[in-house]
Amino acid sequence: MHKLTVVLLFGGRSSEHSISCATAGGVLAALDPERYTVIPVGITRDGAYVLEDNDPAKFALNAQALPVVADNGTRVRWPQSASSREMTVVDASGERSLGSVDLIFPILHGPFGEDGTIQGMLDLLDLPYVGSGVLASALGMDKHFAKTVFQQAALPVAPWRTLIADDWARDPALGDAALEQLGLPVFVKPARAGSSVGVSRVATRDQLAEAMTVGLAEDSKVLIESGLVGRELEIAVLQGRPGEPTRASVAGEVVVTGRDFYDFAAKYLDAPGVELVCPAPLSAAELAEVQRLAIAAFEAIGAAGLARVDFFLTETGWVINEINTMPGFTSISMFPTCWLASGYTYPELVDELISVAIAHAHHGS
Repeated sequence: MHKLTVVLLFGGRSSEHSISCATAGGVLAALDPERYTVIPVGITRDGAYVLEDNDPAKFALNAQALPVVADNGTRVRWPQSASSREMTVVDASGERSLGSVDLIFPILHGPFGEDGTIQGMLDLLDLPYVGSGVLASALGMDKHFAKTVFQQAALPVAPWRTLIADDWARDPALGDAALEQLGLPVFVKPARAGSSVGVSRVATRDQLAEAMTVGLAEDSKVLIESGLVGRELEIAVLQGRPGEPTRASVAGEVVVTGRDFYDFAAKYLDAPGVELVCPAPLSAAELAEVQRLAIAAFEAIGAAGLARVDFFLTETGWVINEINTMPGFTSISMFPTCWLASGYTYPELVDELISVAIAHAHHGS
């Protein structure tokens, strides 16, 4: 069997740098050296591409010392044109070839990685990669536009208002108008940040200004959304090979007991007060419906490869909260957990993502 050369791309300039590194640790450990030649390329917080160590332990998630890509002085060079797939590295001893690359696995979260920017660069170089392309990545990253597309596709979303920093600065009464329209409580969310960074729950009118400040620290555009009451459930989605259907996993549930909501610490640092239950207790009809909606959301934005679609199950039915086109992939993350409960092991899941991406690249889609 031909051994594939896979570039694992991680780190990056977003606030989710360390989460990306932790995912890299998991994926590095899962890639079978018999099947893959792995080139770990770290992106520093400044955006430099460095050749990293193929050492999963180096990137373990530790609340005391979150993993980072440090600038080790190396510089990875991308192919010189779209007619080559040869990558090189420059270090103290000069420039050397890293060989020809079959696939890029960009496990980047947030801006400069999950938002279509890195995908655009890889498209320019004609390098195949795992996951969604430019448009779907950009749509999935921007909560306002994702919800607009879902609404257009007749998919259920929570009512919301979007505020731009300049408008809010000029007229804070816009916030009051949003609360008037949506009622309390609301969630205030940066339009283009992930991992619950910058998200606040607003239960009283006088909490809005502070929540807007926190949200606008992450993004110049903020959503104010109706605070829905319901269970929080998530579905992992895997694209099929060309001609095969998209697949949805069993549902995972986020059960919040001792926290206001599923925040950053709970997602990644195993903080108390939150439990991930997978498979979630749902009737066969409820599961079938949410799987249908998850696949419909995936297809509505034109996603590829993988995604996680987050829902609320309210008294009136399912509501899509958001779609993540490069979901958290650490061993405790919901995406692998849902597929584990659906019959895949973590290494099988990584293999499947690579196989699907290669199949679509060869198919020209």
